[in-house]
Amino acid sequence: MSATTARRPARPRHPAVPLLLAPELMDKTHREIAQVLDHMERLAQLLPLPAQHAQTAVLAAQACDFFNGPARAHHEAEETQVFPGLLAGHDAAVRAQVQRLQQDHNWIEEDWLELEPHLQAVARGEGPRDVEFLRPALAEFTALYREHLAVEEALLHG
Repeated sequence: MSATTARRPARPRHPAVPLLLAPELMDKTHREIAQVLDHMERLAQLLPLPAQHAQTAVLAAQACDFFNGPARAHHEAEETQVFPGLLAGHDAAVRAQVQRLQQDHNWIEEDWLELEPHLQAVARGEGPRDVEFLRPALAEFTALYREHLAVEEALLHG
């Protein structure tokens, strides 16, 4: 059990996820999200290495800036401009996928609120407060977000 799952109820399992589209076929913001997720995975690898302290600070600051800004704005646009039409005008399978994406947005936000103070500390150069929390939490966040992107891309562009 990871540090994050110990704090909240277990999340239900989703059906299998489609493969993520090639980056050149993805929406611009989705490409940016995927790139920041790559950086977060790199950050998780570097956390316990003191010699990499400056690089982890930069990666953490970039993640905080992105997920507090463009990523949140992107989710809000989807919730207000894209999802309502899909929920109103499509079959039950599409509505179920949109509801899954909405739930993912809630989970992503919940996870981000747990991660952000730790990443802000790293960004300020203080280093990780709790590596035993942060490494699995980053892995959980990036896995959820990648799965979310794959479902969204398949629904909207597949």
